[in-house]
Amino acid sequence: MNDVHLPPPEDTSDQPRLRKIGRKVRERLAGNKDVYALPCENAELWAVGDFFSPEECGRLMAMIDAIAKPSRAFDAEYSSGYRTSYSGDVDPHDPFVKGLQRRIDDLLGMDPTFGETIQGQRYLEGQEFQPHADWFPGGTSYWETEKDRGGQRSITAMAYLNKVEEGGATHFPRLGFKVEPQPGALLIWNNADPEGVPNPWTLHAGTPVVRGVKYIVTKWYRCRRWI
Repeated sequence: MNDVHLPPPEDTSDQPRLRKIGRKVRERLAGNKDVYALPCENAELWAVGDFFSPEECGRLMAMIDAIAKPSRAFDAEYSSGYRTSYSGDVDPHDPFVKGLQRRIDDLLGMDPTFGETIQGQRYLEGQEFQPHADWFPGGTSYWETEKDRGGQRSITAMAYLNKVEEGGATHFPRLGFKVEPQPGALLIWNNADPEGVPNPWTLHAGTPVVRGVKYIVTKWYRCRRWI
């Protein structure tokens, strides 16, 4: 199994907030008939089909093409091969983007100020994002900065924008399943367990694109106002 060791989150100050947010999102999504809870014992994941229309997906892909640059990871250089996609933040003040952000906020019942700017990502053939977690592990230099910029990441919402000819699945190696890209579908997961502890079972990867190209957008939510 392709896996990595994650250091534990040493700072537990955000645990009450993670627990509260997880409970709120869990209850809100449970009451939405359009949301499908993925069968999983060790993590909370949900999916919504056709969350974005084909026209919205096309418009987002064009925006990504206009801003995409070599992707960065918090603890690895692009040259390392750890994350080889191209990415960029879309303009959060664009009325079209603001409308999409509001729909995700409303779906989850999240405070809009807790949400990071939507990031667009493009994977060409052979490009990938190796196994990683969205939450911030302890003992890292960047956590000292991120804890003052909104704290720990609570919820991830990721939308697939196009059909990939082959490859490009989102792989959760510790959970033992993959999610294949479906245009317009939104994948959501709680980065913490029900007690508010960052969950190592949410380790995931963007598997290499074998044929074609893959476009996605991701929105991360923090525990507090994101700065």
